[in-house]
Amino acid sequence: MAKNLYVGNLSYQVRDDELNALFSQYGKVTSARVIIDRETQRSKGFAFVEMADDAEAQAAIDALNGKENNGRVLTVNEAKPREPRPFGGRRDSRR
Repeated sequence: MAKNLYVGNLSYQVRDDELNALFSQYGKVTSARVIIDRETQRSKGFAFVEMADDAEAQAAIDALNGKENNGRVLTVNEAKPREPRPFGGRRDSRR
């Protein structure tokens, strides 16, 4: 079964293909997505990597969590399920 991993504290220069190559050392990567800010089109400094096998995903977590990459110490763990968002977009704080 596939496992989704959260990768935090990424260098802002890291792109999807580099992330894929980093995690591929530990097993088959189904997808690797650096999260990009919609307005600035720059990395937000975190990503999600989906790996095909739980054991391979755990090997990646064990090997990469707390390790330096591009001058930053990575945070790698199992991603939490996405929480539902309220409809209607942003709240207006002026009310």
